Order: sequence, then C-alpha cells, then structure tokens
Amino acid sequence: MERTTCCVVGGGPAGMMLGLLLARAGVQVTVLEKHRDFLRDFRGDTVHPSTLRLLDELGLGEEFGALPARRLEEMRMEIGGTTVVMADFRRLPGRHKYLAMVPQWDFLSLLADAAAKEPSFTLRMGTAVTGLRTEAGRVTGVRHVDADGRTGELAADLTVACDGRDSLVRSLAGLRPRWFQVPMDVWNVRVPVPRDAAGDIKDGRVFARFGGGQAAVTMDRGGYYQTSYLIPKGRDRALRAHDIQWFRDRIGALFGWDREVTGAIGSWDEVKLLEVTMGRLPRWYRPGLLCIGDAAHTMSPVGGVGVNLAVQDAVAAARILAGPLRRGTVGVPDLARVQRRRGLPVSLVQGAQRGEHAAVLLPALEGTLDGDRLPVPLRLLRRWPALRTVTGYLGGIGVRAEHAPGFARP
Repeated sequence: MERTTCCVVGGGPAGMMLGLLLARAGVQVTVLEKHRDFLRDFRGDTVHPSTLRLLDELGLGEEFGALPARRLEEMRMEIGGTTVVMADFRRLPGRHKYLAMVPQWDFLSLLADAAAKEPSFTLRMGTAVTGLRTEAGRVTGVRHVDADGRTGELAADLTVACDGRDSLVRSLAGLRPRWFQVPMDVWNVRVPVPRDAAGDIKDGRVFARFGGGQAAVTMDRGGYYQTSYLIPKGRDRALRAHDIQWFRDRIGALFGWDREVTGAIGSWDEVKLLEVTMGRLPRWYRPGLLCIGDAAHTMSPVGGVGVNLAVQDAVAAARILAGPLRRGTVGVPDLARVQRRRGLPVSLVQGAQRGEHAAVLLPALEGTLDGDRLPVPLRLLRRWPALRTVTGYLGGIGVRAEHAPGFARP
C-alpha cells in the first residue's frame, strides 16, 4: 500500500496545473496519467490570455514563450460573403493580447518539468486507475494498473478527478452529469496549405466559414491549417460511406482550396472524429473526491475555452485546498467552496455556447444561415466594433479569472 496526500487522476491541463501548484504549497501530490506520454493529436491547443498571465505569475512565462506557437489576435467568421469579427483580443488589458496556439504536449511537458523540481511531486505515466478505495462512504484513494500490468493501490486524503470528458473516476464515484443537447460532432483534419496559397486565412486569425449547409473553423498553425469541420450530430458513420473525394470536394469548396491542397487528405483515417458532448455535474464532489475540468463540466469546442477553464479550476482548487490538505483536515465544505467559486464561470460559458449553437451552428448545418439576414448578436458585432473587445475579454480572460496563489509564485 502506497500513500500520498492528494492523488490527481489525469495528467491533462487541469491535473498537471493542480499537481504543480499543490507541490509548490508543500503538499505531497501524485499525478497518475494512463498514457506513457503526452503526444496526442487534436487536443485543445489554445492558451488564452488568462492562462498566459498565470504562467507569468508562476515564473514560467519566459519558458512558455520559447515554445513553438502561433499568435491569434482575432476570431472571424464568414457567412456566405459576409465577414463578422467575433472577438478581438488586441485591446485586452495586460501584455497578452492574443491567444497562443501551442501543441498541448509542449504545454503539459512545461508544467511537468516545473513540477518535477518540487520534492513533494510525483508523476506516474502509464498508470491507469481501475477502481476507487472507499471506507464508510468516503473515497480513500484509488486502485491502479501500470503499463506492464502490475496492479497496486494508492491511499490518499483527497482524490481529484482530472480525467476528462469521459471520466472513469466520475463514473466510479456515482456522480452523474446533466447533459445538454448539442447539434454537431466534429471532424478534425490537418491540411498542409502551401505558404504561397491565396486566401483569407492569415497569421493572427481564427477563421470560420459557413455556407451551403457546411460549417468549419480553420487555424493557421504555421506548417498546416488545423481544421475542424462540423457534421450533424450522430452522422459520422453515414457520411463516411462516401468516398474521401466527397469530403475533399466539400471542404475545398468551402475554403476555396484547390485539389492539390485537398488531395493531401489521403483517406478517412486522417479525419478524426470528436463526439461532442456538453454537460456539468450538479455536485462536483463527494467525501474524499473532487472533480474539476472536463470531469466536472464537459464543454463544447466553441471558442476553444475548455483547456483554460480547466486550468482556472485547478488554480482555485489549489488555493482553497492547500491549507486543509497540509493540516490533514480537508472535508466536504472545502470541496464545496471550489464548486461555488468555479460554478458561475462555467455556467455562463456553457450558456453562451448553447446560445451560439442555437443561433449559428444549427442553422448553418441546416443550410438556413444567411449572410444577408444575420442573427441579432452578429449584426450588433458588425455595427459596433467595440463589442468585439467585450467578447474578446469574456472569451480570453472571462469571469472570475484566477491568479496564482502566493505560495506558488517564485
């Protein structure tokens, strides 16, 4: 039987940030990550100004700035022949007036390296949780298996589920989310557009296109365009019955890419499905267990806010729980404080995402979204440019943005 003070399940953005912060507070923390490395495609790669500011406060801003990144200063969409700037980050307060597009594995490696310098931190890669330890209704740790098939148990004063939208720990704990209806799933694909290609996509922008019953968002990643193509919910298998040329033709027509460009999509194997879900737990905790990030609130991909909300959850959890964990007194009231702190930002963002689903994405997929008859919010953004800074602030910094606790600063 091994023991730690806090067992963090999942080495994604929430788990790695929480592990780093608690370790800097002197809490013995063990992060269990089921994969052997952080290398996975089409994960959330947008790091927002609130997170960039946090990295500065943690003394990691310079190291983060050395990572390969693209800076995105605007979010735009084109509906038919009409262009709408959805968000402008260039007038935000502070020095980070952009979203940084950084491969998630680089971001996680940065956090892992910083945490490894703390004597109370342990990261165990290739270790999957298989069950929960309980005693008198309280979660007291986890059971796990490593990549070589060896099983074990880890006792902990607190277990934190950071294992994502399909959280096993959440399910094992008997916590059930309230799910919201979503109109779409997403195909993710890389398109290596030539550097001299003409078009509207430029460095510093995220560009969405809507037309002819199609909807997609593409981001300039330097060597390629990372493109998310929306399909009606549950239609993946039926649409893949088409030859891959059908998809090449459709995405090419939407973005104005020729066959030389779209021909780089070799087969359906290169088109990865994201089954979109969206929901949140009515209660994020039970005795001895807390859920944060996607384990507590699964976000729509709209706005790319999931990573940043997860990081904000981790900061709030570390600030609230570090003291009780050091004293050995962490209890349900402490866990409830974390949910009270983070519940409002999550509900506001999910409300905005549901509004965008209804006003823009569903009509786009149904072919009824028209550039000449824009939804009211989009007409307002076109008429009053100052509103684009407001939406940039809400998306880039948000409500109740967290700052690094004093114990975690250099």
